[in-house]
Amino acid sequence: MSSSEPTIISAPGKVLIAGGYLVLDPAFSGLVVATDARFYTLVRPSSFPKTTSGQYKITVRSPQFENAIWNYWVAIQDKNVQVIASKEDESNNTFVELALVYSLAIIGHLVPVETITEKISTGLSIVIAGNNDFYSQRNELTKRGLPLNSASLRQIPLFAPTHTTLGKVSKTGLGSSAALITSLVSAIFIHFGACKMQGPESTELSVNSTKLLHNTAQFVHCLAQGKVGSGFDVSSAVWGSHTYRRFSPEILQEVMHLDAKDDIPALLKVLDPEQTTWDNLVVPFRLAPRLHLMLADIDAGSHTPTLVSNVLKWRKNKAEEANTLWTLLGAANDKVVELLKRLDEAAKEHPQEYDSAIQRASSLPAAEWSTSLAGQDVASELLTLIYQGFSTVRGYLREMSRLSEVPIEPAEQTRLLDACLAVPGVLMAGVPGAGGYDAIFCIVLSDESRKAVESVWSGFKEMNVGPLLCKESVEGGLVMELDLKQEQTKAMLSY
Repeated sequence: MSSSEPTIISAPGKVLIAGGYLVLDPAFSGLVVATDARFYTLVRPSSFPKTTSGQYKITVRSPQFENAIWNYWVAIQDKNVQVIASKEDESNNTFVELALVYSLAIIGHLVPVETITEKISTGLSIVIAGNNDFYSQRNELTKRGLPLNSASLRQIPLFAPTHTTLGKVSKTGLGSSAALITSLVSAIFIHFGACKMQGPESTELSVNSTKLLHNTAQFVHCLAQGKVGSGFDVSSAVWGSHTYRRFSPEILQEVMHLDAKDDIPALLKVLDPEQTTWDNLVVPFRLAPRLHLMLADIDAGSHTPTLVSNVLKWRKNKAEEANTLWTLLGAANDKVVELLKRLDEAAKEHPQEYDSAIQRASSLPAAEWSTSLAGQDVASELLTLIYQGFSTVRGYLREMSRLSEVPIEPAEQTRLLDACLAVPGVLMAGVPGAGGYDAIFCIVLSDESRKAVESVWSGFKEMNVGPLLCKESVEGGLVMELDLKQEQTKAMLSY
């Protein structure tokens, strides 16, 4: 890649279908599904002259927001690459700043200084943009005089302005900060040639390069949030849909204090997969054919850190009670994941039988499958077991709500989810991640089911339910989006 070529990298948003709260504990797994709503980072040469003191300029823009331009100065001395934020900007962005500071500091120890200075000789212009689904579009629809439905959302242009600042925007819970950091870190590493490809003609990164980007993005994300989180959101942004078991938090806790100016060799020793083996577990996953993920955000909102803090407080104070329930919930989650994988296998082994089973099941509410579809075929049996298994999961989550006095599946959400499950062809309905009032997901078997579910959402009176357009995407991040035929690429290059 020459120094004049732009680099565009994207990373997906996520939905934690199973494993809320449990993914904080390395003893339990979660199922995280990637979405086709993605964050994009464009890195390209600019025309900024080097300062008299020998510093290079980087400008980062997020055109969807007001006052979202951040300037940085880069000083290079041997292997030491230091990034300094401008003091004249109207706002600051901790996530962007830390991603640049640590990515470039690490690259200084991986790439010859001549390569770095060549790539940054005229400065860099960086553009970051996320698909509309990452942010609530309610205000935009109101301004356009459009109702809150999918058809209206499709009329909003790609990367639509939010008409507000980054700090005030209403998010939908798809993991925007994790997708942003993953795409930005990856774009910087790849632009400066700090990653290896699988082969001379390949656009796929080597396994170790992918792991290095994952580990770096996890570190930066934890640093920006001020704590070592579960990491499933960054993991999904890198690897797409998968079952996830977290890394031991001690891996990053021991380097959270390291300074980007002096301690990069010590940090690299932890982040480089050739020097430290991380114990996170990633097993690829995909929904079986004709299973469609639907998402909606709820205009009520919950503060996820507060929910998590209160649940963990309950687990600490009532350890025996909590651990018993966590073990039951973990086993129920694992059972649902295993059944979903078996359903995908059944679709491959007996495609015609599978299609017939989906057709029959999509005409009936899931509560009737156990009697109406009993003994029909393997796929029908698996669909019934998945519905029943996830009902068990929801029951345990409601019990956790009761015992911890935390609204994980609040009563209003229960009524909404039950109304969705009464629609023919709805396999699963639940609250993703930490739950609360933020969002819901459904997995449906047909377009008719999808339309009927959206009708339930639009008619629900207890809460304002807004559909999202995104769907499942098994792909992770690190995809080079340089095809000029792609709408996203054209939009990014136009900024």
